[in-house]
Amino acid sequence: MPYPIEKKLVIAVSSSAVFAMDDANSIFDKEGVEAYRNYQLARLDEPFGRGVAFPFIRRLLRLNELYPDQMPVEVVVLSRNSADTGQRFFRTCKHYGLGISRGAFLAGQSPHHYIGAFNASLFLSVQRGDVVDATLRGFPAGLVLPTKQEDDATDHELRIAFDFDGVLANDESERVYAKRDHLGDFHEHEVTHARRPHDPGPLKDLFTKIGFFQKLEARRTLEDPSYIPALRVAIVTARNAPANERMITSLHEWGFGAAELFLLGGIEKKRVLDVLKPHIFFDDQLSHLEPAAATTPSVLIPFGIRNEELHRSAVPSADDLSLYR
Repeated sequence: MPYPIEKKLVIAVSSSAVFAMDDANSIFDKEGVEAYRNYQLARLDEPFGRGVAFPFIRRLLRLNELYPDQMPVEVVVLSRNSADTGQRFFRTCKHYGLGISRGAFLAGQSPHHYIGAFNASLFLSVQRGDVVDATLRGFPAGLVLPTKQEDDATDHELRIAFDFDGVLANDESERVYAKRDHLGDFHEHEVTHARRPHDPGPLKDLFTKIGFFQKLEARRTLEDPSYIPALRVAIVTARNAPANERMITSLHEWGFGAAELFLLGGIEKKRVLDVLKPHIFFDDQLSHLEPAAATTPSVLIPFGIRNEELHRSAVPSADDLSLYR
């Protein structure tokens, strides 16, 4: 009987999004494929360090421990590595207790073609070219940015923060603002359409599937008041009233009403994120992500009008084509 991947919340990751592979990648850059292969095979039992997405992935997989009958989460690796050098990835997963056992090792080929085959609601990578290519082809993908934040192994709660426009919703409203370059016109547009939900953005599917877990957690808390929920979800947006009305309309339409909501109206998002301390933050604007990334694991969603210049310059660089990152 086929494994029911279509019934899972699936996150696809590149190996270097989850683990710190800088030393190995440096060997590839300086000495080439064969030296890289020998380096990896000689260190099969030496675990990689923890990468930027590690805190998010570790806690997401913990949901399988909390709901063992359903085992609702699947994390798969989509890697440019070859199968033999990929052995070190799985041994490192075992070292850290990460339940990752499925994926594809593509020997240098671009992994984004297989996002749909694995039913992934998100593909995380440190490779700009792969992420932009995936986004332009309609797949949900995010570019993992460097951070100095270290994982706190004693903190078991999973906290996820989303921007709204260009991430959960499409970029319709951002296009209105960009066209008129006036906040008053933006608010007028949103008030006029307050009862019309936004069309989905690239991470709406991920968001609503996460919402399913929040409902399970709420039910579990009612049944057992001593239970401490394992998941918190927040929306951290530059919107403020009255533009909040249409956003709430959209959330209700999507069946999600349990997210914490921060309406910042231009206040720097880092101020809230440093208090919330999410294990991952998704935004479509580098202007918000660059300040936040120092202390918050952050992911650029290169979607919509805010990223048109990035799309135009998406001819992969030598770094983007680096075979095993």
